[in-house]
Amino acid sequence: MKSDVKLIDYLAVRRSIPAFQMSEPGPSRDEIEEALRLATRVPDHGKLAPWRFIVYRGEERVRIGEELLRLALAAKPELSDEMINVERTRFTRAPVVVGVISTAGPHIKIPEWEQLMSAGAVCLNLLMAANALGYVSNWITEWYAYDQRAWPLLGVREGEKVAGFIHIGSTNFPPVERPRPELLQIVNWVGGND
Repeated sequence: MKSDVKLIDYLAVRRSIPAFQMSEPGPSRDEIEEALRLATRVPDHGKLAPWRFIVYRGEERVRIGEELLRLALAAKPELSDEMINVERTRFTRAPVVVGVISTAGPHIKIPEWEQLMSAGAVCLNLLMAANALGYVSNWITEWYAYDQRAWPLLGVREGEKVAGFIHIGSTNFPPVERPRPELLQIVNWVGGND
């Protein structure tokens, strides 16, 4: 996505690319840091910054994949060869994976729900920042985002939640449009005559 594209034009065609269609090159450390700075520019009632990032790169992604496979096999020892490969490659499909971790919690003024939505906004901003830097991206939550047995492996602390894993890389695959909801199905107008 070129940076000279108008935002309205970009939003009209914004698309996630499946992680298994991603390849090198991925963003450099400087580009990742720039994307993360942009991602934090979200609504954040009370300026709590109720989220943090974990950046997974290099060979550490291979180790994580092997450990996720071990956990998956402990739960389902009958996994097919295809599913074993899927589990093993969870974090190696894209050159970079960024965990967006919600640190939301009770607060005297700010509802936890608002803090959680702020983490969701960070995920979407990170997708768009990666695209603005010329990369493709995808927001993924798989079983390990919700399985507390995997959290220590992934660096998720007690009391935190995974908002998503943002996969970032390059691709040679063209984006494919998917069905979108019709506005008549999802919009209720209240008041006004125009």
